Amino acid sequence: MGIHTGAIVGIDAVEVTVEVNITGGGLGLYLVGLPDNAVKESEQRIRAAFENSGERMTSRNVVVNLAPAALRKEGAAFDLPIAVGILAAMGRVEPDALEGTMFTGELSLDGSVRPVPGVLPMAILARQKGLRRLVLSPQNAAEAAIVDGIEVIPVANLKQLLDWLNGTEPIEPAQPADEEPFERSAGRYAEDFADVKGQSQVKRALEIAAAGGHNILLIGSPGSGKTMLARRLPTILPPLTHEEALETTKIHSVAGKTGVSGGLMTRRPFRTPHHLTSQAALVGGGQSPRPGEVSLAHNGVLFLDELPEFGRNVLEVLRQPLEDKRITVSRAKYSVEYPANFMLVAAMNPCPCGYYNHPTHECTCAPGAVHRYMSRISGPLMDRIDLHVEVTPVPPSSLSDATPSESSAAVRERVMRARAIQEARFREAAGVHTNAMMNAALLREYCRMDASTAAMLEQAMTRLSLSARAYDRILKVARTIADLAGRDRIERTDVAEAINYRSLDRGTWGR
Repeated sequence: MGIHTGAIVGIDAVEVTVEVNITGGGLGLYLVGLPDNAVKESEQRIRAAFENSGERMTSRNVVVNLAPAALRKEGAAFDLPIAVGILAAMGRVEPDALEGTMFTGELSLDGSVRPVPGVLPMAILARQKGLRRLVLSPQNAAEAAIVDGIEVIPVANLKQLLDWLNGTEPIEPAQPADEEPFERSAGRYAEDFADVKGQSQVKRALEIAAAGGHNILLIGSPGSGKTMLARRLPTILPPLTHEEALETTKIHSVAGKTGVSGGLMTRRPFRTPHHLTSQAALVGGGQSPRPGEVSLAHNGVLFLDELPEFGRNVLEVLRQPLEDKRITVSRAKYSVEYPANFMLVAAMNPCPCGYYNHPTHECTCAPGAVHRYMSRISGPLMDRIDLHVEVTPVPPSSLSDATPSESSAAVRERVMRARAIQEARFREAAGVHTNAMMNAALLREYCRMDASTAAMLEQAMTRLSLSARAYDRILKVARTIADLAGRDRIERTDVAEAINYRSLDRGTWGR
């Protein structure tokens, strides 16, 4: 019989069967079925694990097939299922004990079972295939126990696994985390909007961005509070739903990121890659493709500080995920797709010296330097950012003001009401949940304007030299502003406010 395990493709697991045949002639272990180098090296780990666990490896010829043969097998997670298959072929385990059980895990030389990435999609696969149990490392147990309807058996080492399979040592299945802590911690953050002094216009823009799922660019001098404000954006976003939390945790599980070992992720991701990040690290890929920062920020926020310092080629790869909410990594023989539905928050200085338009510091940049600095960000990428907001320094009198600002919880209530309106509006539109995701047909249906408002928008488009894509972005932001106010129709003031958030567009800044 075959041993059940799985291989990770994208963010999902694909069933793999480990078949073992022991013959009389020859000596050695032969792996077939398109294994990579890490899988091929499992022979040495398995032999050492057998010896240090008190088991004697057969001296006969062992052939291990990983089916289906056309699927490339990567990583050390096949160590444990291969070892179990060899033990079963040697007669050390009864076939009935393996019925309905999936195995995954890396073996150390001393026989202990090490954690591997991607156990959450493995647990989901086991449930989909009707299996009863998943055997893995204790460090992976809490993560896999998220999935209902399947027993998660944590085994510390090969000897303990063998004793459990033979019925001499029972192992208590891992228990899923309590749902109540998830609900309590989902909206608990160390940061809060109540800590922010002044900056009412920027906080208003962040509220609009959160309500409609819009991308936002913060432009301001050093120390004006751009990063502080950006880090507080997740505190006003709606809490993760259980489905969103499961999907987000699965992505982080496949990427092998720490932090999912305690079970389901409870808070929206906030990813802050450095400006020296490579294309593959940002959007995913590599020799063995893994999710990048845009996918790790799925259902959360991707914060790019010092935006012009990122390589131009690195920034340009953001254009597809910003539009399609997913990223496709293609290779000669296969392609994988990762979800990438994130809010982009970017921050930058207004010029190379950092003090263009500063109320007290004089800008020392040479003529034309500000425009060249802004030109590091391409027009097509800038068009995909819905709100451009100038962050001005807070005066000392406001910093010393002891009056508390509005809390994140109060802002989040308004954001959730606006999101509820959008959920009802797009109930029949597949894949559309927020105003930022509207297509052309939905814009025509839900963003109608009267003649005077349309004329005002047309005049602004000409004056600011905005593109057709920027026109659509203005309408989407105006629709969100109306939703926050509880209005069915877009009014002139909504469009005027949305246009104001394009005043820092590249074509009008630094001239």
